[in-house]
Amino acid sequence: MAAAVGMGQQWVLVEMVQAFYEAPAYHLILEGILILWIIRLLFSKTYKLQERSDLTPKEKEELIEEWQPEPLVPPVSKDHPALNYSIVSGPPSHKIIVNGKECINFASFNFLGLLDNERVKNAAQASLRKYGVGTCGPRGFYGTFDVHLELEDRLAKFMRTEESIIYSYGFATIASAIPAYSKRGDIVFVDEAACFAIQKGLQASRSNIKLFKHNDVADLEQLLKEQEIEDQKNPRKARVTRRFILVEGLYMNTGDICPLPELIKLKYKYKVRIFLEESLSFGVLGEYGRGVTEHFGVNVDDIDLISANMENSLASIGGFCCGRSFVIDHQRLSGQGYCFSASLPPLLAAAAIEALNIMEENPDIFQILREKCKRIHKALQRIPGLIVVGDLFSPALHLQLEETGGSRENDMKLLKRIVDYCMNRSIALTQARYLEKEEKCLPPPSIRVVVTVEQTEEELDKAASIIREAAQSILN
Repeated sequence: MAAAVGMGQQWVLVEMVQAFYEAPAYHLILEGILILWIIRLLFSKTYKLQERSDLTPKEKEELIEEWQPEPLVPPVSKDHPALNYSIVSGPPSHKIIVNGKECINFASFNFLGLLDNERVKNAAQASLRKYGVGTCGPRGFYGTFDVHLELEDRLAKFMRTEESIIYSYGFATIASAIPAYSKRGDIVFVDEAACFAIQKGLQASRSNIKLFKHNDVADLEQLLKEQEIEDQKNPRKARVTRRFILVEGLYMNTGDICPLPELIKLKYKYKVRIFLEESLSFGVLGEYGRGVTEHFGVNVDDIDLISANMENSLASIGGFCCGRSFVIDHQRLSGQGYCFSASLPPLLAAAAIEALNIMEENPDIFQILREKCKRIHKALQRIPGLIVVGDLFSPALHLQLEETGGSRENDMKLLKRIVDYCMNRSIALTQARYLEKEEKCLPPPSIRVVVTVEQTEEELDKAASIIREAAQSILN
C-alpha cells in the first residue's frame, strides 16, 4: 500500500515537470513575475505615516480667522422675480384680485372655467364631509379610497383606454412614468422644447437622451436612422435596448401641436414606443376634449402611454396616465410618485369626477374655447415689436420680443413693463418662468396669454388692444 502511494507521488511530480517544459514561454514569465512580487510583498518593510505636529493654539486661531465658508446658496438680487411675487386674494377664476386690484384673468390655466364652478365645489364639499381633508398614506398603505378607483375608471372610459392610474401631483406624473419604463442604457428621442417635468423624468431614468429639433419630423427620422445603423453593429445589445419617442400633445413652452400622425408612422417604421404628454391638450383639443389623438383622429391604441395633469381643464390637482392594462399596472409597482406619495385627497378626486361630468354633458364647450383661441390669436397679430408663438387652437400663447434688447435680463425687464402696464389697466398677464440653470434648451423670454371659455369677446378684444398699446408705448 505504501509503495503504491509513493509511486503515485512520483508520477504527479513527473507530470508537473513535464507540464513545466511544455508551458508557453509567456506563461512561465508571468508566473515568475507573480512569484517575485509575492516574495517582495512578504519581505518588504511596512511604512509608517509621518507624524503630524499639532498646531499651537495661536496657529489654530489664525486659521479660523482666515477661513471663509462658501455660501450655502448663491447670492440673489432683491429684485429677483421669485422674491417679488404678486399676491392673489380669492379664487383665480374669470376675475382675479391681484395685489388688491380686480383684473380679468389671462394668466391661469382654467381653460374650461371649472375652477369656481358651483357643481364642482359642491362635489368637493360633500367629499370633504364624508372623507375628511387628506389621506395620510400612499395608495398601497390604506391610501386607496373608493373615489380614487371611480376616478381612474372614469378617466379610462373617457380616454377610451383599458385602464388609468392617478397621481397626487401633476408634475410628478410624467416625471415618475418615464423612469418606470425607460432605464439606464435605453434610448429616448425627445423634442428639444419638452417641458421641465419631462426633463426631470428623463434625468431620473438615466437613459440615453437624443434631442431632435422642435416638431421637426425629418430631424427625428435622421436620428432614428443613425440609431438603426448603430444597432446593426451590435445586434445583441440592440435586442435588449428599448427605444422611446417622447413628445407633448400641446407644448407648454411653445403652444405648438405635435405632428402626431407623422410620429406614428415613424413608430412602426423604426419599431419604437411613443409616450404622449397631454397636460395642455387634454380637455382642449378634439371634438370631445380627449386631446391630440382625437384632434387628429388617431387610434389611441397607437400610443403606448398617455399622461396628463388634472390641474388645467379639470381645475383639480394631480395627474393621470392611461393606456393598456399591462402598461398601467406596471406603474403601480414602479411609479415613484404613486408608490411613495400620499394619495390624492378625496375631495380633489370628487371635484375631478364632477368636472368630467360637465365635460361629457357639454361637448360644445370645446368648440367655444377653440373659437376664442382663434379670435385672440388673430387679434394679437402684427403688434409692433412682438411676435405670437403658438398654434391657432392653443389656449396658451406666448408673446416674444421681435428683436432682443441685448441680453436675456433686459428682455425680461421689457416684458415685465408690458405686464405691469396691462395689470394697471385690469388685464392680468404673466411672464413664462423657467429654472434657467436647469433647462436643457432654455426658451426665449415671453409673456404667456391664457384663454378660457369664461372670457367674453369684448374682454378678448380689450386685452389685445391694451397689449398693443403697451408694446407701442414701451418698445417704441
